[in-house]
Amino acid sequence: MSTGKVTIDGQVVEINEAKNVLELARRVGVELPTFCYHSELSIYGACRLCMVEVEKMGLVASCSTVPMDGMVIRTNTERVRRLRRMIIELLLANHDRECPTCAKSTSCKLQKLAKQFGVTKVRFGNRDEQLPIDESASSIIKDPNKCILCGDCVRMCKEIQGIGVWDFAFRGSETQVTTAFDKKLADVSCVNCGQCVSVCPTGALTVKSEVDKAWEAIYDTDKTVVVQIAPAVRVALGEEFAANTGDVTGKMVAALKKVGADKVFDTLFTADMTTIEESMEFMDRLKNGGKLPLFTSCCPGWIKYSEQAHSDLLGNLSSCRSPQQMFGSMVKKHYASRIGKEPKDVVSISIMPCTAKKFEAKRPEFETEGSPDVDIVLTTVELAQMIKEAGVIFEELDPVGYDNPLGMGSGGALIFGASGGVAESVVRFVAGYIGGEDVGRVDFYPVRGMDGLKEAEIEVAGNTVKIAVVNGIGNAEKLIQRIKNGEADYHVVEVMSCPGGCIGGGGQPDVNDTAARVRRLKEIYDLDAVKQVHKAQDNIYVNKILEEWFGGAGSSGTHHDLHTTYTPRRRITGKPIDINTSEKGDSVQISVCVGTGCYLRGSYDIMNKFAELIKHLDMEEHVDLHGTFCLEKCDQGVSIKVGDEIITGVTAENAEHIFKTNVAMKVDLAVNN
Repeated sequence: MSTGKVTIDGQVVEINEAKNVLELARRVGVELPTFCYHSELSIYGACRLCMVEVEKMGLVASCSTVPMDGMVIRTNTERVRRLRRMIIELLLANHDRECPTCAKSTSCKLQKLAKQFGVTKVRFGNRDEQLPIDESASSIIKDPNKCILCGDCVRMCKEIQGIGVWDFAFRGSETQVTTAFDKKLADVSCVNCGQCVSVCPTGALTVKSEVDKAWEAIYDTDKTVVVQIAPAVRVALGEEFAANTGDVTGKMVAALKKVGADKVFDTLFTADMTTIEESMEFMDRLKNGGKLPLFTSCCPGWIKYSEQAHSDLLGNLSSCRSPQQMFGSMVKKHYASRIGKEPKDVVSISIMPCTAKKFEAKRPEFETEGSPDVDIVLTTVELAQMIKEAGVIFEELDPVGYDNPLGMGSGGALIFGASGGVAESVVRFVAGYIGGEDVGRVDFYPVRGMDGLKEAEIEVAGNTVKIAVVNGIGNAEKLIQRIKNGEADYHVVEVMSCPGGCIGGGGQPDVNDTAARVRRLKEIYDLDAVKQVHKAQDNIYVNKILEEWFGGAGSSGTHHDLHTTYTPRRRITGKPIDINTSEKGDSVQISVCVGTGCYLRGSYDIMNKFAELIKHLDMEEHVDLHGTFCLEKCDQGVSIKVGDEIITGVTAENAEHIFKTNVAMKVDLAVNN
């Protein structure tokens, strides 16, 4: 019911389109405790902490109860309070309580609620069994001993990102949140976006820290430590301190110098390079009939997803490295020699809002003379930790500027931190490239904002260029399907894995909700508005470096050092799962891909269908049925392998037909021969 009135703790309040009782309670100033409720995700209603008492209904979960006219609701009865305390005790009883050494200590929601409700002791003992911690991935650590089964990570990965890495397994007290077949996180189709980390309230999922590696580099007097800082960091770092939440660039540079960095540069420098190289690549494709749409390549989560799920689109990806990797390559291949150092003696550290950047830095193609182009990636939160460890009083620092020559960036580079920023920066460059020096500011508002998909058109050299900007992998997948189905047609598509773009990256401070992202977005554009250097080509230092170090923009030098290529990637690896095993040596071998992509498309149902057909057609002795973890056809629907033949596009509807025409016939031939 969208209209009417309810009474909450004696106060009458209009329903006025409220979706649930929890929302109404917050309107009247009552902050009900929650774990599983997240305004951006579906209603789950599992933790029961938000229970209230409703006359004639009894105890109900306020998050999943729709308000109805005439309801009388009490939010803080003796019964409700007692049950909330008991729920917290039960969660703590099944929770690893080594709080002081937990990555979420002082920011843990369970810790906060235990204090809020006066839970000072737990009557139910300690956790009986310690489950293994998964540190296999380059970006994220999973500690199942701290999981409270709120399901936020499950819904985030499935509903927002559309990947479905996490889900519930087992039943009752054995229930866990885990990956398909309990595989290591490094072995599944995780794109390292870190959005699951951003919603985990208890430290069951955390960012894999490289702080100790950074300190080790700083303490090594034989190493030169060079730091680059991404645009979205400067509008979020202040949230970790008592400073203003706006631009803290000068203080951030000063803090890094105090911590021990030798040189502090700005990733905006190579964001401008990215704009120039990507724009020239696009104009070349547009003029000479290259593959379109051109997809941007700045986001490593999106790149990995493309390699896993849409290998047929890899030729559409821009060959430009991301600004992080352009910077690392430039430091190791050029800057190191100019300061008289070997690449291995220069430690390249990047400060990023993104967890996927940790994965990107470890890609084998990004090395110089055996040394990674980017040695260490720290998130915004990790940088804050180092500043605090060093005892630096951030709020009292005097601002310090970036070092030259790699410390200058344009407003077009700055807005890379927001969804739509790369597209707008390209538009600015192209407008200036075609229109010449007379072109002033170019603010391209249609691609700005928090919408999951934004579309726009511009005129370029007599051509109408269609642009799409999408953020969130789930939205990207929907857009790709529209393109493949012929329902949409674009020339340029910008993709960012995280909601809102880099400002909402998995490495940003804990309060990473819509309100925080909107605030950071505004601050990014406020900073851009006062930038004197507006377009990438206006950055005189970038133009000079491109000419002196690489032989000019779009040259063989930039192509060698600042571009790359991508290849299809396995979605999941591991030992096959036996479903039906024959003892006959001449049996027909069937493998059904149960990697995450195929699993989400229904491979589990197809495998069950095959098992039923094997039994129904009395073929148990003649068929080996296995679940396997990748057949390298991830972009072509569910894949199966019959003998040596790979068949794609299998569905629940055509499974029986495919079985009878591709399996049963082989069995008949084998038996009759």
